[in-house]
Amino acid sequence: MRLRTCFAVLAVIVFPAISKADVLKIVINDTIQAATAERIQRALDQAAARKDDAVLIELRTPGGVMSDMREIMERILASPVPVIIYVTPSGSRAASAGFFILESADIAAMAPGTNTGAAHPVGPFGGDIKGTMAAKVENDAAALMRSVVSKRGRNVEAAESAVRQSKSFTDNEALSQKLIDYIASNDEDLFRQISSKPVKRFNGESAKLNLVGAKEVMIEETVKERILGFLMDPDIAFILLAIGALALYTEFNHPGALWPGTVGIVFILLAIFALHLLPIRFAAVVLIFASFVLFALDAKFATHGVLAIGGIATLVIGALLLVDTPIPEMRVHLATALAVSIPLGGITVLLMSIALRARRNKVTTGIEGLIGEVGRAQTALALAGKVFVHGEIWDAVAPTEVPAGEQVMVERVDGFRLIVKPVSSGAATRVEQTLV
Repeated sequence: MRLRTCFAVLAVIVFPAISKADVLKIVINDTIQAATAERIQRALDQAAARKDDAVLIELRTPGGVMSDMREIMERILASPVPVIIYVTPSGSRAASAGFFILESADIAAMAPGTNTGAAHPVGPFGGDIKGTMAAKVENDAAALMRSVVSKRGRNVEAAESAVRQSKSFTDNEALSQKLIDYIASNDEDLFRQISSKPVKRFNGESAKLNLVGAKEVMIEETVKERILGFLMDPDIAFILLAIGALALYTEFNHPGALWPGTVGIVFILLAIFALHLLPIRFAAVVLIFASFVLFALDAKFATHGVLAIGGIATLVIGALLLVDTPIPEMRVHLATALAVSIPLGGITVLLMSIALRARRNKVTTGIEGLIGEVGRAQTALALAGKVFVHGEIWDAVAPTEVPAGEQVMVERVDGFRLIVKPVSSGAATRVEQTLV
């Protein structure tokens, strides 16, 4: 009897502790992009493997890429672990793509003083999409919103108005119109409210979540995710591309230097990797590389900076148009474009000028360096004789007789013999003055 009582006491104490799972928490404070989708997928997979009670995603975002948004929504809808999206802290937002993700959650919540909505699809730089494409994109986004919101038991009409009319909602408006489930000041308050009623899953099932007192396990970014997030910053991607192009440009002007070419290849490969994950315009990439052509032409034809200014303008425009998104946080900033383009233009023109000047300079070494040199006849040149040129005595041939001590100019080199001609006194004086 006592043994049974002990087992009963242990069951009451131990089994609840064993069955009590954790809440996996992840904070998203960024634009919605490929790195965001990878982080959320890792959190959902880990929560499923750990058999956690729920995944809590604290969300604050201005929006992002629609393809990555859809991927995140698909993973949330298919998650075996209930997902809580919580827009926090006060003053933050879940706009555009963030609104779609908020509505896809099993439990949607907002902190006081937050807002959501403004989910109408827009073109690059926030402009309206025109014509038939506008209707296609808008209807597709509205259909996605209806399919998700209706399954979650929320207000389809209000949710669709955020897509078609770009409406935004405060926390109180979102709650009163049944776009979210709770307004909570912190995690504990949210968990307490969630425990009061069952949660409707996407498959129609109901689940009871008792998260009061649950341990929150924070999922931090991995090194890979940090590197990916760093590279996918449009400013960083543009800087890598610009420096890589400059390094390759330097290598082409100074063949054999090796290190500029190595740096250029590495930086351009990193930029390509980042831009591959971002919605870019290839025309903007063409503009960026065309700017280097203008820099080279300015140095070659001495346009007094006209082509260089055109190259800088082209580089700035290419940078601003590089990432094709209406979200300002996902575009190259004007300050970055100017800070990179102006010094880069000056450095490129300078390097090209130095290279062209070096190629135009007369060769002063070797056989080629003898051409045009002025020396003195060491012996009388009765068509052939000796001359002193460039600190050396050479066999020489002249078309006419030249007395010893007279100045001669080298016309060409024939093997180890110089072909020279006499220099008049006036010409010799001019040559000496030029050399001095």
